[in-house]
Amino acid sequence: MTLSPGGCVVLGMFLVRWFENLVSPIAPPGQIGARPFGVPVPEHGPPKSLAGFYWHFARQARGLFGGLFVAGLCVALLDATIPVFIGRLVALLEQHEPSTLWATSWPGLVGMAAVLVFGRPAAIGLQNLITQQGIVPGVTSLIRWQSHWHVVRQGWAFFQEDFAGRIATRVMQAGPALRESVVQSVNAVWYILVYGTGAILWLGSSDLRLALPFLLWFALYATLLRLLVPKLRDRSRKASEARSLLTGRVVDSYTNILTVKLFAKAADEDAFVREGLLALNHNFGHQVRLVTLNAVLLSTLNACLMVGVAALSVWLWMRGEIGIGVVATALPMAWQIANISGWVAFNVTAIFENIGVVQESMNSIAVPPTAEDAPGATELRVPEGEIRFEGVHFGYGRENGVLNGFDLTIRPGERVGLIGHSGAGKTTAVNLLLRFFSPETGRILIDGQDIAGVTQESLRGAIGMVTQDTALLHRSITDNIRYGRPGATQAQVEAAARQAQAHGFITDLQDWRGRTGYESQVGERGVKLSGGQRQRIAIARVLLKDAPILVLDEATSALDSEVEAAIQDQLTHLMAGKTVIAIAHRLSTIARMDRLVILDHGRVVEQGTHEALLAHGGTYAALWERQSGGFAAV
Repeated sequence: MTLSPGGCVVLGMFLVRWFENLVSPIAPPGQIGARPFGVPVPEHGPPKSLAGFYWHFARQARGLFGGLFVAGLCVALLDATIPVFIGRLVALLEQHEPSTLWATSWPGLVGMAAVLVFGRPAAIGLQNLITQQGIVPGVTSLIRWQSHWHVVRQGWAFFQEDFAGRIATRVMQAGPALRESVVQSVNAVWYILVYGTGAILWLGSSDLRLALPFLLWFALYATLLRLLVPKLRDRSRKASEARSLLTGRVVDSYTNILTVKLFAKAADEDAFVREGLLALNHNFGHQVRLVTLNAVLLSTLNACLMVGVAALSVWLWMRGEIGIGVVATALPMAWQIANISGWVAFNVTAIFENIGVVQESMNSIAVPPTAEDAPGATELRVPEGEIRFEGVHFGYGRENGVLNGFDLTIRPGERVGLIGHSGAGKTTAVNLLLRFFSPETGRILIDGQDIAGVTQESLRGAIGMVTQDTALLHRSITDNIRYGRPGATQAQVEAAARQAQAHGFITDLQDWRGRTGYESQVGERGVKLSGGQRQRIAIARVLLKDAPILVLDEATSALDSEVEAAIQDQLTHLMAGKTVIAIAHRLSTIARMDRLVILDHGRVVEQGTHEALLAHGGTYAALWERQSGGFAAV
């Protein structure tokens, strides 16, 4: 049975798509990472050891890597036959007259031609299908996806300790570096073993003396790799670290470009980036010096191999101890090994460069979870919304704590305002409620459930929060508002925007690509909008979320008085039936709360209604007197 050209094309496309679908690029940890070869991997992240880190990802496509190992062996074996075929052909030409060559030797000639025309292309095709269609897109994306999956679930403190740009660079470069180092290692191993062993065995069977130059060359080649490669790996890691640091500094400058412009600090940012660039240039220079040294030494070693094999084989032929066919095999073998040694040395160099990159990337990826759910964590249920802080102590690791025995009970549906000087512990209490940090001692309960034992997703899903420093996603207005409830309809999105007094300015928006209204993009962190506009989008997002617990941290601080007055009515509607914690330095905005709680040095020093606290004449009364916000309606 033969295939038509059209059938070959169809079969080829089938094979391409089959290999492309072997690895699921978006399989999260804990699920099957590859089809049909995949195995589940644990959700707690890659191991911190280099070998464990590699195996964590490679085993999810171990069938593909096993296939690459076999295909690489086949290609190396077939390539190693080429010098043998050349020697055999020369020997046949020497032994036969032109008129008798084909008649007596056609089976061997046809067999050699078939190997070269059909066997070798088929093996190379399989090797490329596995590598280019299976491993390159799928495994690379899988590593990036799972690395991001782990990193994005780290605690808030993790991201406060590093440049966002450096973390992103590590996540993006880990996939290609790990993939290439594994693929190149498989290929390099086979070429070294097959070419070297084949040359020594074949030529040694003709005359043992012909194997000596190859044995000496391999000993010197191994010594060269042993001396240079570890140094190259270390220098590559340092260069990768410098590259990630430079990226972090550049992204930091761009992210805070408004601050740079406001303070006219372009020259200072130049110096900040220049320092990182010079460090990268220095480390990269150290790395490529070794590459140059390796190239010079290897080319010298290869030249000695070629001259040695040529001289020895010609000398043996002149003595009549070997035939011309052996000479014709020995010289191509030496040339082939010289060429492949450069390729292998380049690959080994690239392998350890990539290993250095992987090691550097592990600093952000192979990190134990900083805010992991407790084993057996359950979903939080909020039928009423009572919140209790019981003996909470917390100080961000400092000896002098921020919260010192903080006790507070907020009844279901109660609206509580937290008041105090900066550093009194108001925002810290909210951060602990959201489990951005965990109490050093004490506990926090919602409807009797210790939040340390519930999943963070369900906890934060039950809390709607509007912060003072509102950062939006670089997406459309609709996407930003719908973030509060992904399944919301466009009508619900627009209704929430109207409640937040945002619909009017949204309809007038247009971005640089011509998208208008709710489809317009807001820029990175929402920079294309004013502070008040960003705040109203954030309020619309929380309105749409409609969570049973509401936290307002200076929620209207960025709004002008007219818009604030309009939104206050909507916030009153939003707070109905919810448990509310509100923080504001402008006391007039929270004076209407059911209860005001005054903090000082991490403890509750006063609490009561606005009128009761004014009558008491304590800390709150003094704060109120110093402000000129007027009296709020009560």
